[in-house]
Amino acid sequence: MNTGLNVSDIVAVSVSLSPAAAQTRNFGNLLILGDSAVIDTQTRIRLYTSLAGVAGDFGTAAPEYLAAKDFFAQSPQPTQCYIGRWASGASSGVLQGAVLTAAEQAIANFTAVTTGSMDITVDGTAHNLTAINLSAVTNLNGVASAITTALAGAATCVWNATQQNFSVTSATTGATSTVGFATAGTGTDISGLLGLQSTQGGYAVAGIAAETLLSAVTTLDQMTTAWYGLQIAAASAITDAQYVGVAGYIEAATNTHIFGVTTQEAGALVAATNTDLASLMQQGNYSRTFVQYSSTDPYASASIFGRAFTVDFTGQNTTITVKFKQEPGVTPEYLTETQAAALNAKNCNVYVEYNNSTAILQQGTMASGQFFDVIQGTDWLQNDIQTAVYNLLFLSPTKIPQTDAGVNQIVATVSQQCQQAVRNGLIAPGVWNGPNLGAISTGQTLTQGYYVYAAPVATQTQADRSARKAPVTQAAIKLAGAIHTADVLISVNQ
Repeated sequence: MNTGLNVSDIVAVSVSLSPAAAQTRNFGNLLILGDSAVIDTQTRIRLYTSLAGVAGDFGTAAPEYLAAKDFFAQSPQPTQCYIGRWASGASSGVLQGAVLTAAEQAIANFTAVTTGSMDITVDGTAHNLTAINLSAVTNLNGVASAITTALAGAATCVWNATQQNFSVTSATTGATSTVGFATAGTGTDISGLLGLQSTQGGYAVAGIAAETLLSAVTTLDQMTTAWYGLQIAAASAITDAQYVGVAGYIEAATNTHIFGVTTQEAGALVAATNTDLASLMQQGNYSRTFVQYSSTDPYASASIFGRAFTVDFTGQNTTITVKFKQEPGVTPEYLTETQAAALNAKNCNVYVEYNNSTAILQQGTMASGQFFDVIQGTDWLQNDIQTAVYNLLFLSPTKIPQTDAGVNQIVATVSQQCQQAVRNGLIAPGVWNGPNLGAISTGQTLTQGYYVYAAPVATQTQADRSARKAPVTQAAIKLAGAIHTADVLISVNQ
């Protein structure tokens, strides 16, 4: 049937979809790094959105849970954290089976098996499991127990109700510790029933030799930029030298992070002592490491992460100082003035009781003496500006010309992000005490709290123009700061 001439001959319309903009980084994600064998060394990191989820995987006695408890106990409550795996000792090879559906988990599927079998290789040795009778099992834990018995000490099988899969773990450790995928045996095949076949979506992880704490941190940093804060919570004893090594890496890492560590060393309370962890971090002048003293809670620093990481930098008047904040679940310290002064001198924070029946965190500083909120806030601002300028170039349907008009687009973009920093309270009007910049001189007031400047394109060198570089964009920024102390003078006349 003739439908008539094509309208496109007269009006042609095409639709072009813009790519999705690059997202700014999340500066509210904590990584709790532990050495429990719950997370295998291939997965390495797992996201949790509640303390109940952590308890389901780790129980309520593991260091990872105890640190997460301090983190999630804060008010307002943070929404998520990551837990990562440190292989402080040599790990075992493990076969993680496929996730089973509710129908596949039905116990009737297993009790029908009376002569089950499967072949599986552990540490390079083939094992033919036969005559496995599952008719009397009452749950999936019973199924796993029967498989463990059949493995005769070579490995153990476990049903993980949280992950909803079976796993088989070698009894050995180290690089030669392995568990291969299972295949059909000589009797009734159960390898598929358990989700242990190679085509079902599971995966095998070889064991590894013990790794250093620093190696685990660098591995997780290279894996993902999803985490910003780092809290270590492990059963293994950790030396001050290991903590300092991690602090050094965090200070220099390309991906910006903040490291929190709690010291329970009595030497931190003594001004004359200079070999305690707080003193060592101060001597290293680490601006990205937050040290807290607590005599009762080895993971107290996770609590202040929980409070600071609820800040929404896209809101209005949302930035905070961590001084004066409470740490729910952490027992406050009763200190003498001398002990408090010793901690202050070492830039060591403490959750302390005052004589007006309040407890607060003080002083909210990093080991270098810089304030926690300044580091977090400027990290956000750097990433926010970087992402915005990138998106300006990335999303433009035409090129940004290498002209003053084109450069002004970059200046306007930087200014727009600085305006958000004013709205959230990071930046505020004030006197500029830095060097002269563009039209701003030392001692002049930044009425907006910031000033953005780029030199004219005509001042560029030919080499920079040929390389298609924009002139350097510079911003003078005045931080809003925060009031931590006040003096009040009262004159009385009778």
